[in-house]
Amino acid sequence: MTLSVHWRMPSLSMLALSLLLAGGPALARDVAPGTTRPAAAQLVSAHQRPGHAAIASANFLATDAGLEVLAKGGNAFDAAVAVAATLSVVEPESSGLGGGFMAVLHRAKDGHDVFIDAREVAPAAVDSKAYVNPDGSPDRDAALNGPLSAGIPGEPAGLVLIARRYGRLPLKQSLAPAIRIARDGFRPDARLRADIADQRKELQRWPASAAKYLPNGAPPAEGAIWRDPQQARTLELLAAHGDDGFYRGDTAKKLVAAVRAAGGNWSMADLAGYRAKERTPISIDYRGYRIVTAPPPSSGGVAIAEILNILSGFDLGKLDQAHRVHLIVEAMRRAFRDHNDYLGDPDFVKMPLDMLLSPYYADGLRQSILADKATPSSMLPAAAAGEPGMHTTHFSIIDADGNMAAVTSTVNYIMGSNFVAGDTGVLLNDEMDDFALVPGKPNVYGLLGSAANAPKPGKRMLSSMSPTIVIGASRTAVIGSPGGSTIITQVLEGILHFIDGQSAQQIVAHKRFHHQYMPDVIDVEPGTFGPATTAELAGMVYTLKQRDPWGFMNVVTWDRRTNRLDAASDPRHPSGLGKVQ
Repeated sequence: MTLSVHWRMPSLSMLALSLLLAGGPALARDVAPGTTRPAAAQLVSAHQRPGHAAIASANFLATDAGLEVLAKGGNAFDAAVAVAATLSVVEPESSGLGGGFMAVLHRAKDGHDVFIDAREVAPAAVDSKAYVNPDGSPDRDAALNGPLSAGIPGEPAGLVLIARRYGRLPLKQSLAPAIRIARDGFRPDARLRADIADQRKELQRWPASAAKYLPNGAPPAEGAIWRDPQQARTLELLAAHGDDGFYRGDTAKKLVAAVRAAGGNWSMADLAGYRAKERTPISIDYRGYRIVTAPPPSSGGVAIAEILNILSGFDLGKLDQAHRVHLIVEAMRRAFRDHNDYLGDPDFVKMPLDMLLSPYYADGLRQSILADKATPSSMLPAAAAGEPGMHTTHFSIIDADGNMAAVTSTVNYIMGSNFVAGDTGVLLNDEMDDFALVPGKPNVYGLLGSAANAPKPGKRMLSSMSPTIVIGASRTAVIGSPGGSTIITQVLEGILHFIDGQSAQQIVAHKRFHHQYMPDVIDVEPGTFGPATTAELAGMVYTLKQRDPWGFMNVVTWDRRTNRLDAASDPRHPSGLGKVQ
C-alpha cells in the first residue's frame, strides 16, 4: 500500500509566514519528500542481528509478558501483542481493548517497514450536534465521559492483524499472559490506584464501571490482589476466534447493548465493519539517520518530519542552550500551525503531505525564523490549553533477530470514557474528543482543529501518537511516549538526544519542553532550564509555563558496533520496566 499525498495551496497566512524575512536562497536538497537518501536506506544489514532482545514498557508485568512470549519462540510482533494485551489489564487508565493503537514495525529479514493503524473510528450514527452545548461551546461531558464519547475500538483488530501477518505464534499463545494475569489477579500500582480515585465520581455514574474499579465502593487497596475475570473472558474469545471474537458474536452483542442502554449510538454493523489497516510509514533522512514514523491519521509523524526538515538547516550542536531551544521551539510552532489546518483521516481528507514533507517547504519556513526573537503565534485566536495528560502508553521492542516494534496505545484521557461496557470488562475510550467537534475550539489537550478533522461516520480521529524507529549507520532506537499533544515534541526531543549520541537511560531521563502554536507559551518541566537560559528566553519574548507531569517515555536502543541492546523506562514512573533478555 502506498501513502496517497495531495498538494493544495497553503493558506495565505502560512505563505506570508514562510516568506517573512527571506534573506537568502533556499537550501538545495537531493531527496524527494517522504523518501530517504540511498545511503540511509541501507543502514541496517539484513544479516545483522543482536542475538538477544529488549523491551521497555510502562509496567513490569507487561514487559515480562513480552519476554515470556519471546522465550516461547515468538518474535517482536508476537511480543507486541502480549505487551499490549497485558497493559489492557494492568494499565487500563492508559490503554486497552476498548481503545486503539498505532505501531511502526520493522521486519529484519527484508527491511520491510509498515505502519499499523488500529485507530478508533466514529460510529455511523455520529452527530456532531450531540457534542455542542446550546451556546455553541463544546459539551466536554459528552465528549469525554460515557458511551457517546467512545469511538469503535481498534486495538483488538490491530492485535489480530499483527499476529497473523507478522507473528510466529498463534494468537492464543501471545494472549495467554494477559489472560492469566486478568484471571489470577495482580497488585495495582500506585498510579492506577490514584487514577481510579481521581475518576471516582465519573466511574460511579455507571454500574459496571463502579463494580469493576470501585470494589466495596472504593479503589483497590494497596497490596490487594485485583482480578478481572470479565476481561479475561473477552480476551479468551479474541484468542479463540480472532476478529469474530470481538467484533461479532457474543462480545459484540454485549458491547452494543451496553452502549445503547446508556445512551450511546453504536450498532452491530459498526463493529462488524471495523478494519485495522496497514499504511506506508513516513520516512525521512536527518543528519544521516533514517526516521521511520507515523503517517496520518497520526499528526505526529508529519509534525516531527516538518520540524526536523526545518532544523536540518541549523547546526544545533554549536549553539548554547537558549538558542538551541529557540530554534526548536520556532520549528515546533510552525509544524503545529500546519497540524491544526491540514491533517485528518487520509481515507476522508486530501492533505498536502507532499508540501508539508518537502524540504523546500521547510526552507521557506526556516527563513522566517528570527535569530534572537520569538515569532508571535498571532494567526489563530488564542485558546486555553488543557493539561497535556500522560494517559496513553508506549512500548518499544527489539528481538534477537533485529525485528522492531514501536507501539503507542491509548484510550485517550484518564480511564478513557470511564464507561465499562456491561460484563465484557472492556473500558471504552473517549476518542471522540480528538475530533474537531467544534471547529476552531480546542479539545481537552488545547489542540485546535478544522473541517479536516470533523467527525463523520467511519472516520478516524486525528491522533498525536508518534511511534518511531530511528536507524543510523551504527545505532538504532525504538522510541515513543504518551502525553497528548506533547507526544510529538517529547518524541522529537528523544530523537535529537539519540542522534546526539545519548543512551536510552539518558534519553528517557531528560527534562522536556513543548510548544504547540496556541497558546503561545513554552510548557516546561520544572528544572529544565537554569536561571541564565530562562532569562535569555524571556529576553527573546518567550513566555515559559511550568507543567507537570511529563513522561512515560520507553526506549530501546541497539548499538550495532558492540551489538549491545539497552532498554529504559521513564524514571518519573517507577512501575515501568526496560529489560534486556
